[in-house]
Amino acid sequence: MKFLAVCTLVPILALAFQDIGSEYGGMGWLTYDYVAWPIMVAPVLMLFLFFRNRKIVCNPHLGANFSQTIKIVAVMYLVWNIIGALGYSWLAVISILSCLAILVGDWQLKKRAGV
Repeated sequence: MKFLAVCTLVPILALAFQDIGSEYGGMGWLTYDYVAWPIMVAPVLMLFLFFRNRKIVCNPHLGANFSQTIKIVAVMYLVWNIIGALGYSWLAVISILSCLAILVGDWQLKKRAGV
């Protein structure tokens, strides 16, 4: 869960720091590139985390909180990366596919386990 929290909070904190730093801190060099890359990298790391802990997802007593949290965060990053793919870089497609793999993989693992 700690790794998932880091994947969730680091891009959000980068966005807050960029907004505050460029507006009030006089840091004009702090562009949206510093925010876009953590938002695009986090879903790929979450996909790695999901595949490492796929046995936890199958067991509802152990992994209900993990499964629900990773799905919510995947949907959040899916929305942000769709916006990023349209406006920033086509490389966000890799993150979009990672988010979709998490959502479909969770559904398939629960279906296979009979949960």
